[in-house]
Amino acid sequence: MFSNKFGRLMFGLFHLKPTSACGAVRTAAGRSGFSWTAVCKQRTLWLRRGACLQMERRDEPRYTGARSVSQTTVDPAELRRFQLLANKWWDEQGDFAALHAMNDLRVPFIRDNLLNVHRAHHPGKPLAGLRILDVGCGGGLLTEPLGRLGANVLGVDPVEESISIAQLHSSHDPDLADSVSYRACTLEELAGEEGGEQGGAQFDAIVASEVVEHLADLETFTFCCNSVLKPGGSLFLTTINKTNLSYALAIVVAEQLLRIVPSGTHDWEKFISPEELERLLEPNGFLVQSVQGMMYNPVSGAWSWTNSTAINYALHAVKQSDEASDSSPHPENHAAATHS
Repeated sequence: MFSNKFGRLMFGLFHLKPTSACGAVRTAAGRSGFSWTAVCKQRTLWLRRGACLQMERRDEPRYTGARSVSQTTVDPAELRRFQLLANKWWDEQGDFAALHAMNDLRVPFIRDNLLNVHRAHHPGKPLAGLRILDVGCGGGLLTEPLGRLGANVLGVDPVEESISIAQLHSSHDPDLADSVSYRACTLEELAGEEGGEQGGAQFDAIVASEVVEHLADLETFTFCCNSVLKPGGSLFLTTINKTNLSYALAIVVAEQLLRIVPSGTHDWEKFISPEELERLLEPNGFLVQSVQGMMYNPVSGAWSWTNSTAINYALHAVKQSDEASDSSPHPENHAAATHS
């Protein structure tokens, strides 16, 4: 009975207009003793801070591509948080259960889009011959299945404890010995080695799943992705949209009510809409190919695709050559054709 009622609640919330979502969650949780006063105050502060940041950014120069990798993608607070969670990566019923379940969507999403570009036939190993970079790999939850599909995958993460867990777990599978490797480093450190004048771009694809909402500098992230990705290479992202509905479900429900993920895991101010993400990617040499909404059912523990990108979404972009980048459409025009 609880599952049916909760399932109807989640379905109803998902189809509400974003402006009414918080009110619906407030009604559903009214008897739980939850402090909505504190939530509303925090939400107001975030909105005010966001408005101030937007006003400041209007006066900033548009990114032109002529810059060095001098910033960092690492947020020290996020680093400390994931250091404390490092030993829980492979507990499929624990704090990362939703990420384990997400593989049912994100692995086929990556595989199928890469096969649309790279049509070589490798029975049983469809991604053989491709080199993939898994940014913010954590304990290797996505790195390993991509390696089993035949790709040569490098997982990088600034949390050394997570890399140690990833290396230990992959060592138990001899089939991964030649296809999966890990390094405790940041994306910008790797870009300085592989994306410079000596090494050039090395990867056929970059994956950053549930990562960008934890980064300190998205412009540095996209710049570094461009520098290590081959022309025509793919960038795959999954993240959380910046809407009232995502605040209600991803933070209030998932963290504070149901404890699906640890409280404090997400900062709504770091969420980003598909349109804003596309506007960031386009001047850094990427053209967005597809954006698809994702929905998590906490009752069944399963993910499914949806036409709505109001909460979670997956994005596939391709690095353009210099010639193609010069003639690419304006991001707002392309967004209107790809987003629902």
